[in-house]
Amino acid sequence: MRSAIVGAVLLAVGGVLIATGVLPLEDAAAVGERVWPILLFVVAITIVSELCAEAGVFAAIAHRAAEWGRGRTLVLWLLVVVIAVVTTVFLSLDTTAVLLTPVVVVLARHVGVPPLPFALTTVWLANTASLLLPVSNLTNLLAQHRLGGPSPIEFAALMALPALVAILVPGAVIAVLHRRMLVSRYHPDEPSVAVDPVLFRSSIVVLALLLPALVSGVDVWIPAVVAAIVLVVFFAVRRREVLRFSLVPWQLVVFAAGLFLVVDAANSLGLVRLVDAVAGSGEGFVDLLRLAGTSAAGANAINNLPAYLALEGVASSPHRMAALLIGVNAGSLITPWASLATMLWHSRLVGLGVEVSWWRYAALGAVVAPLTVVGAVAVLTLAP
Repeated sequence: MRSAIVGAVLLAVGGVLIATGVLPLEDAAAVGERVWPILLFVVAITIVSELCAEAGVFAAIAHRAAEWGRGRTLVLWLLVVVIAVVTTVFLSLDTTAVLLTPVVVVLARHVGVPPLPFALTTVWLANTASLLLPVSNLTNLLAQHRLGGPSPIEFAALMALPALVAILVPGAVIAVLHRRMLVSRYHPDEPSVAVDPVLFRSSIVVLALLLPALVSGVDVWIPAVVAAIVLVVFFAVRRREVLRFSLVPWQLVVFAAGLFLVVDAANSLGLVRLVDAVAGSGEGFVDLLRLAGTSAAGANAINNLPAYLALEGVASSPHRMAALLIGVNAGSLITPWASLATMLWHSRLVGLGVEVSWWRYAALGAVVAPLTVVGAVAVLTLAP
């Protein structure tokens, strides 16, 4: 609700800026034209993810992972890493934070291991693995538009090495921190997931068709909307009570819409010149690291979305845009407000009775974020 309130205030401020001429109506219309497909995709993919969770897809995956782990906690954790990466890459970081977090917590408790290392894996990878594809993060969709609409494959070619580093570094830190737990063993029970077989199978089919469609080069909002409509129809027939307004991430939409207007107005008033002096220029390692570091600091100070919008104007080439994304995505691991995914993750943990020390979270993030950003920028210089 807080994000919705902030978004409503930002929309009101944006309305005042338009009315007073600070933000010309033509510029505001251009902002709307740019962001409506992105926000529509966010709405559609959230509905798809929520309905798949209701159908038992994620719970079934978690139970199957417990079986595949064969009693070895390390193998089970590695399977969680894979699931978190795949979910983030194709269904966005917010999906991982909202839907996968309770699954891995229940899974950890089910096999008798502490849930926090699994939950920490989820939130770190939700942020860092979101570098790979445009659909993985709202900032990536904005960057794709800014770069002139490269295909998902072209986008992934630029971000593949940084994304790999951004997955390996947090994973390695967790493996070292929790090495004693990871060498333990557990005794898996038989999975017992009560699901509607029609909804379960239809959700699996929809996901199987949706994932390749998201990297096919078609505007991502189109397959996402189609998938959402198909699942809504199935649920309307089988479990109508699940179809509630809360499936729509309206708070995020309001927050993002207001933010776009206000930051665009700030850019027209000279914000770009200010951040240009801080973020510098050039495409050498030091130059890219300067931009990534600036964007990471901005993300942890305010939030990764406004940090991206403020610095977008100085990302004048594909490599500089990649460095910006490294900072706002992989670098947002220190403060709890650095990304919406982290805030959603925390709210899920509170509901599950898992305590998180923000001081410890920030201390760990202050180690992992710089290592991840530096490593990702270093390999970025190897990209063509």
